[in-house]
Amino acid sequence: MSWLPLAATGATQALTPQMLVVFAVVLGALVLFVTEWLPIDVTAILVMVVLIVLGPWTQVSTQEGISGFSNKATVAVLAMLILSAGVSRTGLVQILGRRMASFAGTSKRRQLLATIGAGGPVSGFINNTPVVAILVPVVSDLAHKGKTSPSKLLIPLSFASMLGGMLTLIGTSTNLLASETAARLGESQGIEALHAFSMFEFTQLGVVVLAVGSLYLFTVGYRLLPERVPPEDDYLTEYEMSDYLSEVVVGESSPLVGKTVSEAIDVDRFDADVLQLVRGDERFIRPIGQKVIRPGDVLAIRTDRDTLGAISAVDDLSLTGTPETEDELEPTTQEEQALVEVVIQSGSSLVGETLASASFRNRYDANVLAFRSRGETFHERMERVEMRVGDTLLVQAPRDSIDRLSTSQDFIVAHEPAEPDYRSEKIPHAVAVIVGVVLAATVTPLHIVTTALGGVVAMVALGVLRPSEVYESVDWNVIFLLAGVIPLGIALEQTGAAALLGSLVAATGTVLPAVGVLWVFYVFTGLITGVISNNASVVLMIPVAVEAAVDIGANPFAFVLAVTFAASTSFMTPVGYQTNLFVYGPGDYQFRDFFRVGFPLQLLLSFVTVAGIVAFWGL
Repeated sequence: MSWLPLAATGATQALTPQMLVVFAVVLGALVLFVTEWLPIDVTAILVMVVLIVLGPWTQVSTQEGISGFSNKATVAVLAMLILSAGVSRTGLVQILGRRMASFAGTSKRRQLLATIGAGGPVSGFINNTPVVAILVPVVSDLAHKGKTSPSKLLIPLSFASMLGGMLTLIGTSTNLLASETAARLGESQGIEALHAFSMFEFTQLGVVVLAVGSLYLFTVGYRLLPERVPPEDDYLTEYEMSDYLSEVVVGESSPLVGKTVSEAIDVDRFDADVLQLVRGDERFIRPIGQKVIRPGDVLAIRTDRDTLGAISAVDDLSLTGTPETEDELEPTTQEEQALVEVVIQSGSSLVGETLASASFRNRYDANVLAFRSRGETFHERMERVEMRVGDTLLVQAPRDSIDRLSTSQDFIVAHEPAEPDYRSEKIPHAVAVIVGVVLAATVTPLHIVTTALGGVVAMVALGVLRPSEVYESVDWNVIFLLAGVIPLGIALEQTGAAALLGSLVAATGTVLPAVGVLWVFYVFTGLITGVISNNASVVLMIPVAVEAAVDIGANPFAFVLAVTFAASTSFMTPVGYQTNLFVYGPGDYQFRDFFRVGFPLQLLLSFVTVAGIVAFWGL
């Protein structure tokens, strides 16, 4: 059996078979998180099952393995998601966003100020993930009306929401999970400095971080942001659809005559869709599968040029032209179709499905013209592409269908409905409930999980939410992720694996002062969060950070805060935080855009946050 020195104290720590097993589980989890071979929440449950099955080595019992489901952080996050949905149903955030947009007008600086102002402070009191989902269409409309590229505003929206989430305990699920992890470690290890966070425990530091981050976004960050979506372009130009949309006339001798639209094209041979049928002065765009084709009908087809040539040769079709703008593809009457972007939201039933397996066209009465995933745009064989959170679809649908899409829990529609169905009369009730939840958790001994659950009951009783909407409001992916990764932190602690890792990091204390070790933890947490879930990084890093702090004789609470802030402000990749995924497609961003804007901000905040922790809490 080998021994590894604890450099700061001269003590030793044995590397045991139990530690090796836990390290192997951690490594496997990291691989699955990064590659997304399985959905992240499924990976978390798999980790939980493996830890229980390997209990003799991981020292995780069945009860401890499933303890994540009853953990205060998990239940509190569930309740806060429901409360956030209640606020969303009233339209309060949307109304605030529109008023700020009205203030912004066509001034680019005012537009940026409105975006940061709407996304930042609000995220301190409503979970920041739904805040971004609510504001994406508001900010997109603001950009288009103000002749500004949405690419200049959507990353700032995501980043501002992350910064705002650090104003209070309830701003993000990461804060709640870090709070419960710190409390558990303090109790199990007898460390008095560790305790659950109060509602405004770190607000003073959150204000500093939000101010510095906002100033960066308003100055240096704005200059680094690209204009991926030209301000004047319509969707057809933006998605480069000119080579994939065509209009053809059905000839007298065409074998399509007498067939229905659904029978017209052999989809096994040709990757093509009939989007609409024009007959004289009539235009048919609602489900046209059973429409019988006649000579002289004009069909709008989505396909590439080579496939169009093959179809035309087989079916006696004559090319008449290509729709070049949205106006040419969209009829002018309100009852007919329109183009819109939709983003696959976290918790969507479409995640893991393809357009074919989800029967997208029939299910939503809509045609998908293009598909954007992780910075890559697909025009061909889209039916086979598996959908992931953050993917963006360019959809053609009747306007009433688009309004229905806007209310679906599956999507973020980058377009506000013409007549939104908000419960604006319930705004005072929703605000009163949120204020009550915050005040009760602040001035009484009640835990946030108790006050938040009480707030859920109040919102239903006051009619802010309907009972059926309570279940729809929960992002179950997040809940299962939390429940699955919490036992991993327990395994790290109980096998001594966290102590071993902490001692290794503490070895840097021989060449770095305590504040340097604190900075190392901030930076490493930020890096690991860039490739795995922020919640998973907190569970992995807090036990290690606490052990390192104890080894070098530093304040463990300061190290917990460094990890928490680093995990909640992960800017460098689009996959490190869900809000980044929500703006990835609508902004037409590339992976490197997040690094170019996010790396300087992450580096700047590493010094600001560490300095603030030392100033406010000491080492």
